[in-house]
Amino acid sequence: MNAPNFWNDQNNAKKITKEISVIKTELEKEKKLRDTRDELMTYVMILNEEFSDALYHEAINLYKKEKEYIEQVEIEILLKGKYDLNSAFITIHPGAGGTESQDWAEMLLRMYRYWAEKSNFTFKIIDYLDGEVAGLKSATIEVSGDFVYGYLKSEAGIHRLVRISPFNAQGKRQTSFVSIFVYPIIEDDIEIEINTADLRIDTYKSSSAGGQHVNTTDSAVRITHIPTNIVVQCQNERSQYKNRDRAMKILRSKLYEAKKQQLEAERGDVRRTQVGSGDRSGRVRTYNYPQGRLTDHRIGLTIHRLEQFLDGDLDEVIDALAAADKAEKLKAQD
Repeated sequence: MNAPNFWNDQNNAKKITKEISVIKTELEKEKKLRDTRDELMTYVMILNEEFSDALYHEAINLYKKEKEYIEQVEIEILLKGKYDLNSAFITIHPGAGGTESQDWAEMLLRMYRYWAEKSNFTFKIIDYLDGEVAGLKSATIEVSGDFVYGYLKSEAGIHRLVRISPFNAQGKRQTSFVSIFVYPIIEDDIEIEINTADLRIDTYKSSSAGGQHVNTTDSAVRITHIPTNIVVQCQNERSQYKNRDRAMKILRSKLYEAKKQQLEAERGDVRRTQVGSGDRSGRVRTYNYPQGRLTDHRIGLTIHRLEQFLDGDLDEVIDALAAADKAEKLKAQD
């Protein structure tokens, strides 16, 4: 960074500056962990020489105080994928079932919003299409912060809801499905080439989530990547230029994800795909309202805190999936 020509290449400078920031953060975490370890070991040494109830409880309180931070760093150590440190896009698509599935999609969007807020991440709706009666027909959201993609990549797949339908006058039990897709937000230095001749760009009038603030100009942008038929759209910004720029970022992320899936399929690494990024061809999780539980089918984990989970308390399952993914990768290396 001290080189006279460092800022001549803005993209490279931005990349190096980010790497330096990551390294500084890692060093700060390492120092905090080492200081905590040394302090606890000092308690152990003193208590071994002369036990004291007061000193023992002081040590326990220190451990409890730092335990959550230690566990957070432990999970981050497991998230060592190429783009695990990145922010993420999430797209939500209801399955067959009309209003019931569209309402379920809205519930999942709310769940991810609550999780992001509790985790101090930035949550932003990029594109949103209202459901006919309730819920949503489709949505794309951006969650920004360190390790967001690493945390959320295992959310990709089909989420199944079982409940007594509030939209059924007879009160029958209903099963609904929603597909979740998660993509890392990729900077411009990714090895994904996009030929402008392969793009069809359409503009249209936009409205925000819930139909508020209808824009009278054609500021919303829809981009179709003709070779892959991948379609992305953005209507959140007032400016057509900003919507186009954000839509291109989403397209770049989707093309990367498609490329990654193709490579994994070619390698026959099916199990890693299921645990690491969600098997899009099958359900990954069932949310059972009558029994108050949810089950993640990839690792056979069941928890009986459904309401809390839907209120954004996802960490127990996210952490378990990260640990399972790491174990599976280590097993594959043997």
